[in-house]
Amino acid sequence: MGFVYKVVSQAEWTQAERDGVFRGAEIDHRDGYIHLSSAEQVEKTVALYFAERDDLVLVALEADRLGAALKWEPSRGGALFPHLYATLPLDRVAWSKPFSSRDARALRALIADGA
Repeated sequence: MGFVYKVVSQAEWTQAERDGVFRGAEIDHRDGYIHLSSAEQVEKTVALYFAERDDLVLVALEADRLGAALKWEPSRGGALFPHLYATLPLDRVAWSKPFSSRDARALRALIADGA
């Protein structure tokens, strides 16, 4: 199935590393699941929700390792987006890398190199 991705702030990721689990960002808590994106969706997600930020981390997750808690549901424009209905233990993370939303080419390279 490949990778799905979570975009988080460095502060949120640092807290997750301390806790050994990512419990979600504010929007995730509000909506009741952790918002994720496919490789094709990440760049637009970053542009819409994380513009002009230098403190971001891209977290890659192997979709198959997330089990039944991962659901693909209609969201932006009717496209199916991955939503995780559980906390995220960090042992499920394939990799995490810092990036800036100001550099779309670097973001695309992270996704291409990691996938």
